[in-house]
Amino acid sequence: MIRYYFLLLTLLFSAACNTTPAKDIPAIKEVISEEKLNFFPVTAYVKGQLHDILQKGLTPVHYITQNNHTDSVMVKFEKLNELCKEFLQPEIDSANMITYFTETKFLDQSLDAFTFTYDVKPEAPDSIKLKHWDIYINPATSKVKRIYWVKEPTNNTILQLTWQSNQWCKIVTITKNTDGSSAIIKEEKISWDY
Repeated sequence: MIRYYFLLLTLLFSAACNTTPAKDIPAIKEVISEEKLNFFPVTAYVKGQLHDILQKGLTPVHYITQNNHTDSVMVKFEKLNELCKEFLQPEIDSANMITYFTETKFLDQSLDAFTFTYDVKPEAPDSIKLKHWDIYINPATSKVKRIYWVKEPTNNTILQLTWQSNQWCKIVTITKNTDGSSAIIKEEKISWDY
């Protein structure tokens, strides 16, 4: 941001010192709007979190809630990647997603977090199953607090994915009915901070 102010001051100074007509000076608005989007590498972050679980020798607990009944089981690390596969595909980074998603940034004081929101563009191909994601960053530490995704693997299924940094992740499977209603059919939570 500082470089844009410096650029603005330089343009104003050169305009004041130059005898070039104003119509030949590039519009400052155009220069500032050329900011290049750089999406946070979500997939690499999640892979790093999985690596930390392995390095620390943690054994996560997998809670499955279905039909108002919850079961739990300890998870071996080898199975953890399989359980978290929805968090790892597609690869979320600037190179893969910048063409198909818009970015909005703001400070959400109610959550005490910088929030980066990404929404699929209407012209994105149908093969893009990822529809939305949010990244919440702690303003005091600049560390990721939470990541939230919405995917639609089929026309009648929605996955809501939440990754709470260094604590747990959760997958909520929702079915969309033909009458427009929806219902949660399964919740899976994997916790390694207990």
